[in-house]
Amino acid sequence: QLSDQQTSESPLSRFRGVYLPPALHSLNKTLVKGDKWKDVDSTQEKRRSFLRDFCKKYNSRKKLQTHLLHLVSRIYVEDRHKVLYCEVPKAGCSNWKRILMVLNGLATSAHNISHDDVHYGKHLRKLDSYDLKGIYTRLNTYTKTVFVRDPMERLVSAFRDKFEHPNSYYHPVFGKAIIKKYRRNANEEALKTGSGVKFKEFIQYLLDSHRPVGMDIHWEQVSKLCYPCLINYDFIGKFETLEDDANYFLQLVGAPAELKFPKFKDRHSSDERTSAEVVKQYLKELSKEERQLIYDFYYLDYLMFNYTTP
Repeated sequence: QLSDQQTSESPLSRFRGVYLPPALHSLNKTLVKGDKWKDVDSTQEKRRSFLRDFCKKYNSRKKLQTHLLHLVSRIYVEDRHKVLYCEVPKAGCSNWKRILMVLNGLATSAHNISHDDVHYGKHLRKLDSYDLKGIYTRLNTYTKTVFVRDPMERLVSAFRDKFEHPNSYYHPVFGKAIIKKYRRNANEEALKTGSGVKFKEFIQYLLDSHRPVGMDIHWEQVSKLCYPCLINYDFIGKFETLEDDANYFLQLVGAPAELKFPKFKDRHSSDERTSAEVVKQYLKELSKEERQLIYDFYYLDYLMFNYTTP
């Protein structure tokens, strides 16, 4: 996404190698009002140092060679309040984008922005659309945040959202390929529409090293979406404590006092939220080996963010 002029000046070979983050700076808490945030804050400090210690151990063994532009391709930029938000689908990202639009002056309230407007409107810039200097300056000076979720819950939530509801992209693109490869004696209708993928079939696709169709951000590992050991996130939010974390973060960056993180469930609002109980029902369809392999697949996400091994 670089313009020709920029590309000719900096051949992409210069992007090779790792973006080495500056030391983690302490959060500026001068804008936080009141005592009610003490617990949220101490949890935050624990998460930060936990991730930091994990990365020290992990990175010393393994050098990730990744393109800088690829590293920052999932990060949304909000210049007014100097916020970088790395998008993790199925962990509150639609409401986060609504918040960023309000912070950026693109909307007056988070409540009247439609789902399509959030995801298909071209309102928010991503970090990879800036030149090198713009990328580095923002990485070094903005408040960087990522919001994560228990990997199994996120996975089941993604499956329910994309395969248990009509979907004009996921059924023909993923569904067809999954049914064709993993369903014995599939009928013509299923092969034609790609609808009705079973959770077990979806998991076979996920764990297949020769997938018939590529990965997707909705079930890609957070370690590969946001690179938390290469980019020093200042703030680590969790879906499990979404509102407290988000509202504390908004205080930290000096958001307008009346701006609160929306409570509403973005899509299929009549469905029960994907909880640990819901996840259990889905995991019953899998063998013990498959469950172990899913854990192995999300191993880094479990470790980095201190989620309990299932």
